Amino acid sequence: MEREVSASIGIAAPEHSIPATSFYSIEYPGYVCPTSVPIAVQNLGGQAALDSAFKRSTAKTEATLELRLRPENPFAHPIPGDVVPTNNLVLKVVKRKRKNRTEAADGALQGEYTAEIVGSTLKTVRFRSMADYQYQPDMNDPVTKLRLAMDSMDVEAIRAYVIPPEKADYMVPAPAPSSQGASIDMNLDPELTGIPLPGPNPDQPMRSNLRLFPPPLFSRQTLPQLYNFKPNPASMVSTTVNEETGEEKKRLINKMRWKGYGPLSISFSERQVPDKPAQNVQDARNQISDVLYEKLIEVFSKRPIWTRGSLFSQLTALEARDVLNSKPLLASVCYVFHDGPWRDTLIRFSYDPRKDPGARFYQRLYFRNANHPILKPSVMTRRQDRTEANMGNWAVTIEDGSQRDIERRKAHIFDGKTLTKETASFQLCDLVDPMLKEMIDDDQELREECDERDGWYTNYALERIKTVLRHKFFTVLDGYPATDEECRQLLAASEKVPSKSAKDMSSLRSVRLKMGKHNMAKGAMRPEDAAALRLRAALDKTARNRGAAPTDADN
Repeated sequence: MEREVSASIGIAAPEHSIPATSFYSIEYPGYVCPTSVPIAVQNLGGQAALDSAFKRSTAKTEATLELRLRPENPFAHPIPGDVVPTNNLVLKVVKRKRKNRTEAADGALQGEYTAEIVGSTLKTVRFRSMADYQYQPDMNDPVTKLRLAMDSMDVEAIRAYVIPPEKADYMVPAPAPSSQGASIDMNLDPELTGIPLPGPNPDQPMRSNLRLFPPPLFSRQTLPQLYNFKPNPASMVSTTVNEETGEEKKRLINKMRWKGYGPLSISFSERQVPDKPAQNVQDARNQISDVLYEKLIEVFSKRPIWTRGSLFSQLTALEARDVLNSKPLLASVCYVFHDGPWRDTLIRFSYDPRKDPGARFYQRLYFRNANHPILKPSVMTRRQDRTEANMGNWAVTIEDGSQRDIERRKAHIFDGKTLTKETASFQLCDLVDPMLKEMIDDDQELREECDERDGWYTNYALERIKTVLRHKFFTVLDGYPATDEECRQLLAASEKVPSKSAKDMSSLRSVRLKMGKHNMAKGAMRPEDAAALRLRAALDKTARNRGAAPTDADN
């Protein structure tokens, strides 16, 4: 017995060659008999659509089939099918019956079956997506007939289409209930009930008769979702009592909701400035470092208003990193304006720049760099940058006193000759260019009251500062620093340009900025005007280099 078992195990299985014939299969979501195969192929888009879907060179996004169970209806949404690779064998099974049927001992008929491999299936179409919502419009509507004419390219019908007049028959009488007393759904098409419609009865309710045509797609969700309908585990019931009425109100709150630790933000129109941080920031006081807190207090005692870049330049790289990571830290020492001349600057608590003329030196000027558009990086790029930053630990690599650290500490300063960054955002006190500094220190063109747009400077003085700063910054960006003489000629040329009348300017000044509007670049010149001024300055420079003075026509 043992010898027979070992002998049977040693026998190798027979080998069968697989034919090179390739087949493609379609898992049709419906009953298909041999006589209805042409109808199924037509519902899939025809033989051309099948050949296109099963091509080897077809892209993955194009390897789809659409099953239209109502191909005659252009508004019926198809069911998408995916073409997936498979490695299945196609068997040809033949059953042969004997003429002399003899029953076996168990009563079953004897037959002969043969199976043969005829090829393999390399691709299969599977319909795993849910069908979209379906809506049946009125097929006699002119818009429906136009759509059918466009599908069949009926030129005469398309040319004969005329927009029908819109009638105010948006409500029509609903069908009356049947004689058996059973009510009919008002949303059901009356033609589907098979019940003849009686005449209109004023006592019957009305139903909608709007001409609603379905969109190309109702839902983007193709796979069923498992909701489970479970409550949020982080939710808890919060009870509040009205002190006046004593009424209790209960509501659900999220215990794990994000708590913002940003600095308090106020508008320019608010009269009082904050003198202490928000309550949630005070509660998180034990989460911040006392050393960094005292360091920030010392920095704000020297200068009451900072931008983030200028503030971080007063700290070491490691301290700047810790301030960024500790969210409640900045909110514990300063607040911000979200509009006005000091927009997005960090201001010391209890200090109101609207009441101190000396705060004009801390006003912020910002204008966009039209020659350097900022493109939003992709998600993968941002993720890669964060990974490299974490791996490299940029704060550790910047040593105190190194050349990189010196460049970092001077990034917020503009001297008119050196380019430290490609974004034109500076405080006036950080402009050390001699010409700009002279214009900023000039106290002849100041206001008696702080203005929402120009701060303590008059519009004339601030526009002159902007013009010179804009020209100097872009010339440095282009590779050649502008001279003071060029800027003076530019100011003279800009003053010759006819401006708005005093009446128009006064009406413009009376219009207040809307809350929440982005006014960082307020007062900035249009890109084409700025380009024209730069071009004029470049032409003047070229003319001087050639020894020819610019004429009035050139200006």
